[in-house]
Amino acid sequence: MPVLLSPPEAAALLPVPGVRLGVAEAAIRKLNRKDLTLIELAPGARVAGVFTQNRFCAAPVQVCKANLPAGDIRALVINTGVANAGTGEPGLIAARATCEAVAGQLGIAAVQVLPFSTGVILEPLPVERLVAGLPAAKAALKADGWFDAAHGIMTTDTVPKATSRQVLIGGKTVTLTGISKGAGMIKPNMATMLGFLATDADVAQPVLDALLREVADLSFNSITVDGDTSTNDSYILIATGQAGNATIVDTASADYAAFRAAVLDVSIWLAQAIVRDGEGATKFMTLQLEGGKDRDECRKVGYAIGHSPLVKTAFFASDPNLGRILAAIGYAGIADLDVFGVRVWLGSQGEEVLVAERGGRAAAYKEEDGARIMQAAEITVRVDLGRGEVAATMWTCDFSYDYVKINADYRS
Repeated sequence: MPVLLSPPEAAALLPVPGVRLGVAEAAIRKLNRKDLTLIELAPGARVAGVFTQNRFCAAPVQVCKANLPAGDIRALVINTGVANAGTGEPGLIAARATCEAVAGQLGIAAVQVLPFSTGVILEPLPVERLVAGLPAAKAALKADGWFDAAHGIMTTDTVPKATSRQVLIGGKTVTLTGISKGAGMIKPNMATMLGFLATDADVAQPVLDALLREVADLSFNSITVDGDTSTNDSYILIATGQAGNATIVDTASADYAAFRAAVLDVSIWLAQAIVRDGEGATKFMTLQLEGGKDRDECRKVGYAIGHSPLVKTAFFASDPNLGRILAAIGYAGIADLDVFGVRVWLGSQGEEVLVAERGGRAAAYKEEDGARIMQAAEITVRVDLGRGEVAATMWTCDFSYDYVKINADYRS
């Protein structure tokens, strides 16, 4: 079960003017499963994207990167079951054929379509099944299709992940609705994570592009479940421009500040939802890294802690074997780290205890305090590196028996 994450209510997911979504069963990998999602965008919508940096990036990611710079994107198509990654030239042909089929259904050009796939790697995409399912997905297109779409992009997820916000910008009500999927193979670096966020705000393309890169770094690029970077990671930000606000062009303006805050809020929520639904997760951990010389070294420490199987299994067991955290900090890659300047705290539910300082165990620390805190479902690990003023926040989860079971049976 996910950690303090409930399924969304359909009525709480707000339509975004200029966006319609439809879901169908195409039997991509399994029968009787919603596995094909079509998103139609109104003319004039602006789209920004960030993608995996895995060198074995999937065929649809390669096609997205080729199509996106042309602008005037009018449709997105997402299939689950088969990732179309590690499929060579046939995979690229299948991804392009998908775009052509969507274009034919909607009366647009193939270059105006962005394709996305998620599922098993190294297996060919049954593009004929996908194409056969498109008429049903088109027939299902509707403005309030976010709830269905959140279900339609799931793989090993146990709950759909979707949320909405509204914010006033220039006296106009702006709507934002987003969905994400992912539970395993999660250590995005854009950046098996997909995220789609749409808004009706009017935002200049260069501003949209730069904002998405920044926000992705503070949200999806700050989570890890198992340390594996997927071949298919993608995060897409859509702005239809139908809210009636003045076009946001100035990043120093109050309108931009309000828009940025809303996009960041939704993005962090969607990213955290993936960690809360991490495969087999029972604990959600916030890693607060402070006192760094730069953000990069803070993130190195965060990833070292968040990736460590020894740390993660200790949290699963609520076992305060916290020397494992010190070990992870020590091998994080900061060559000149003075361990005598490092302090580590453990906290939950308003309580925080100092665990380590001056190169060892804190004098006042009692193991029963650590054990009590580690019983909580949400735990914070705070690390002060004692080297500077820079901070970063990251999120991870524990490793349970179920993580092994889920991944051992993934193709069953």
